[in-house]
Amino acid sequence: MPRTPRFRRAVRIGPVQVATYYDDRGREKHTAACTAPRCGFSADYDSRAAAELAARTHRCRVR
Repeated sequence: MPRTPRFRRAVRIGPVQVATYYDDRGREKHTAACTAPRCGFSADYDSRAAAELAARTHRCRVR
């Protein structure tokens, strides 16, 4: 059974949270997830810069 990732270095950029974690194989990964209701945006990236760029350019379509 896969374990739940432990997020660290979490920052909030607008409605999007960016955090770093280790995947099942021990590689460092970065995620960006929107916290707005009914948005549903989330993505994993190999670099922190890519995750922060996605957070800065994200626009929620839900109104």
